[in-house]
Amino acid sequence: MSSESTDTAHEDAPSQEIVDQILERSAWARAAAPELARAGRDRKDATLGAMADAVRAASVSVLEANREDMVRGDEAGTSGALLDRLRLDEDRLEALALALESLAGLPDPVGSVVRGGDLPNGIHMTQVRVPLGVVGAVYEARPNVTVDIAGIALKSGNAVILRGGSAAERTNTVLIQVLREAVRGQGFDPNLIQGIDDLGRPGVAALMATRGSVDVLVPRGGRELIQRVVREARVPVIETGEGNVHLYLDATAPVEMAVDVAVNAKTHRTSVCNAAETLLIHEDAAEAGREVLRALLRAGVLLHLDAGARALLPPEHDRGPDPRDPVDATEEDWGREYLDLEMAVRTVSSIDEAMEHIRRWSTGHTEAIVTNDLGSADRFVTEVDAAAVIVNASTRFTDGGQLGLGAEVGISTQRMHARGPMGLDELTTTKWVLRGTGQVRR
Repeated sequence: MSSESTDTAHEDAPSQEIVDQILERSAWARAAAPELARAGRDRKDATLGAMADAVRAASVSVLEANREDMVRGDEAGTSGALLDRLRLDEDRLEALALALESLAGLPDPVGSVVRGGDLPNGIHMTQVRVPLGVVGAVYEARPNVTVDIAGIALKSGNAVILRGGSAAERTNTVLIQVLREAVRGQGFDPNLIQGIDDLGRPGVAALMATRGSVDVLVPRGGRELIQRVVREARVPVIETGEGNVHLYLDATAPVEMAVDVAVNAKTHRTSVCNAAETLLIHEDAAEAGREVLRALLRAGVLLHLDAGARALLPPEHDRGPDPRDPVDATEEDWGREYLDLEMAVRTVSSIDEAMEHIRRWSTGHTEAIVTNDLGSADRFVTEVDAAAVIVNASTRFTDGGQLGLGAEVGISTQRMHARGPMGLDELTTTKWVLRGTGQVRR
């Protein structure tokens, strides 16, 4: 059983002491939130800048803590995909600081008017964005999430309670302390940012089960973690989904584009939820399919092939040095999120067959098509149901930073209250404001 699935196991039922501690920390967060909700953009942006500077200044201690987590994870047999998510280096740490600074450059959603106008009775009505309140996040082996969510929460006026899991506990402890001190230095209550890793698995169970602890809970991680939170939580949940992501090569797929998109979608970073896991090849796109398979083999991808895809395999001498021997696809392969250098490949006779396969196996995250046919592109966009649908580009662009959101809390695969990459707007709700001159209803 993975560490994600054990984080919320039934046997870790919280004691009353743990429940009381969760409620106490929630109360601290709620007490800290009003000042943040009142703060103007300039003050929040200055705080984000201070948080970025603090992350850079603490790089030595953060990376040392991360190395300790990596060693423990390796010794515990943690999967390669989780270790990749866990690992920080100078470049990744700098990317986190830059993400905080990019948030500072985005418009402040709090107070923005969604709609408004004057009613016939003279009352002026507006619907405005306001913070959600206290946001909880449960995730595993992702120290980048600690910084991203803390930054998004601050900019959108929310307090945040973070459960980063045992795999990244030392890294997250250092990062949270660094962020809290930066917030304190800007005159805010540091209880705006809190971690509960010290409460262990019973702590996250209490966070899920105790109504009033958080206003919304966002699980981010593997399928077992997400589904357990969805099933067991008694607080509102925004479901982020696993990514069984499909890439479909239509009959008119340009060969060079197909190769570039497929290799990037699969190999750019395998351990993330927007990496492509299944390749669908139209039987009339044989040349593009063959070249894509050749490129994937050369990149070291283990291919799980149906009979039609196996027939497209290039000769062994064209596959590059030491490719992994392809295997036959099974029914289970169509539903797998590999999060590794593996990919399922199937041939189809039409776009309808491709979309039917996607409807059956998609997790609703990201689906992509490569085509030169505008009609096929339009049908795919209209008929495929997913949080993100992409035409002629890599699936790796389903990402808050890539879409100009600065960072993301997660990628929601549900339809309410948010869908797709969740940025600043998605951590707000709305309030109706009516301004009258003494009107009464008759």
